[in-house]
Amino acid sequence: MTVSVVLFTSDLRVHDHPPLRAAVQGAHEVVPLFVRDPAVDRAGFAAPNRLAFLADCLADLDRALQDRGGRLVVRGGDTVAEVRAVVRQSQADEVHVAAGHSAFARARQEGLRHALEADGCRLYVHDAVTTAVPPGDLTPQGADHYAVFTPYFRRWIAELLRKPFPAPREVRVPHTVRSEGLPARSEVAGVSPGLAAGGESEGRKRLTSWLSRHVDAYEDRHDDLAGDVTSRLSPYLHFGALSPLEAVHRARTRGGPGAEAFVRQLCWRDYFQQVLAARPETAAEDYRPRRDRWRRDTDARADLDAWREGRTGYPIVDASMRQLAHEGWMHNRGRLITASFLAKTLYIDWREGARHFLGLLVDGDVANNQLNWQWVAGTGTDTRPNRVLNPVRQGLRYDPEGRFVHRWVPELAELPAPAVHQPWTLTGLDRAAYDYPDPLIELADGLARFRHAREKD
Repeated sequence: MTVSVVLFTSDLRVHDHPPLRAAVQGAHEVVPLFVRDPAVDRAGFAAPNRLAFLADCLADLDRALQDRGGRLVVRGGDTVAEVRAVVRQSQADEVHVAAGHSAFARARQEGLRHALEADGCRLYVHDAVTTAVPPGDLTPQGADHYAVFTPYFRRWIAELLRKPFPAPREVRVPHTVRSEGLPARSEVAGVSPGLAAGGESEGRKRLTSWLSRHVDAYEDRHDDLAGDVTSRLSPYLHFGALSPLEAVHRARTRGGPGAEAFVRQLCWRDYFQQVLAARPETAAEDYRPRRDRWRRDTDARADLDAWREGRTGYPIVDASMRQLAHEGWMHNRGRLITASFLAKTLYIDWREGARHFLGLLVDGDVANNQLNWQWVAGTGTDTRPNRVLNPVRQGLRYDPEGRFVHRWVPELAELPAPAVHQPWTLTGLDRAAYDYPDPLIELADGLARFRHAREKD
């Protein structure tokens, strides 16, 4: 009787799951294992919104395994120690795990490999589980990664992807392996009130619905803040409740310009994963240092607090920040606008913004969060590092009727567009009536300060 262990990490699903498929095909019994490791908390990844979403994902994964005759085994403690304990208890010959690409994930894999080798157990690390194309598969001549997106995209789009694997029909789990109780969303404090439900079932349902109803409008309207025709699938991709490879296949099957634009966004996700895999230090350090002299005085701290609270005086910025607080998610256009405002108008270190985002975003991902922030701040892979997004122009362009601002900044709900995007220009208006602050800074002043600092170096 052979036994294999499948260690679930950021791949909480049963469809298109190479480690689970290999384990089921190669052993009589399989232990599907998830370890709640305190090291994740210490590394700063255990934000309330992600913990609540994780609880949903684990409960849904357990139900899917039970539907196939199995169950999810949950343990708490050091991942390496708990995997070794399960291997010994079940007398497993093999452990299967999805490849991780952050410094934390790779250190965990190496720790597992050394420990399991000492126990006579083999570790199999599977690629193309959390990404459509493994980070190291595409490299330019003479370099270990692509530093610019467009040439990477040309190679990525030409790759022949494997077909998605179906979910296993049966998963036989040894009865002797003990499990702790599943975590519950209700146990997590500080969760955003509008946080979406997690889990593979919900993610697959959303993907199917979005592809049938909204993907055709995606190319033209993906920046429409009020219309919101984005897929909102990023949390499910982050937790691996959806396979990015399957999402690519299903979008291509649908076809059309909207599907192509969506696939391009999935490529961006893989792109930042390959940058982080090659340059793990960019999780905290500038990819391309510009010698920025970020503001760190008392006024900067007050401006940072106002930005976090959605009280900057720029309605499109504040609406986006309030959406983040309420939903644990923010429209991608809003992420660009708010990040540019912090880093290039207020000239505050991008790491401050990235830290706040990671504290709230349910899809908070080291590669995509940190490297997108660097792209906006001009310290990352953007080929135009000095671009600055004007929040007034962005509001007028992407929320022309003011519906997005009206929803999230109710103080301004009575102001018509386009005035709602620059309420300080109205005359004879009783400011006390709508309790909305004046702008923190004149846009021209912020731009001048940013350019002066860059040009000085």
